[in-house]
Amino acid sequence: MSDLYTELLVKKEKTSKDSGIKFGMIALIVLAAAAGLLINPLLLILALVLGVAAYYFVFPRTDLEYEYLFVNGDFDIDMIMAKTKRKRVMSFSLSEADLAAPLTSHRMDYYNGNQNLKERDFSSGDPSHKRFAVIVHKDSEQFKIILEPDENLARQMKNSAPSKVFLD
Repeated sequence: MSDLYTELLVKKEKTSKDSGIKFGMIALIVLAAAAGLLINPLLLILALVLGVAAYYFVFPRTDLEYEYLFVNGDFDIDMIMAKTKRKRVMSFSLSEADLAAPLTSHRMDYYNGNQNLKERDFSSGDPSHKRFAVIVHKDSEQFKIILEPDENLARQMKNSAPSKVFLD
């Protein structure tokens, strides 16, 4: 028996929030360095610490890619930060999902208005792309997971769980 296997990489588009965070951190580092040169040399250490923290923790979170791995109905989503660090952010089985449909589908009307859902967006963030929502129960909580599958992945999802996945 052959396995249903699909892998897809989706690059998150940079937002104005990401640019603001980068600009703010750089401005803070420059101010700390200038204050260290002009006021107190100990502030140079603060500038150095801020620079290292920004380089290792802040800047990688503004350059994200999501990798979807779909194997026999099981979904694994990894977040790749700055093309160097990988972290598994979500795993779920499509057979345990309530519904998977495009965000604009009428089937999502109830879930789009539900305030109790925790929303996790693993898409590029571009509203012109066709994005799907998957409603999943995990750890006694209900999640609305936003994905951006291509045609092949959407077809594989439909083949895996035809009563729960809608492509309209």
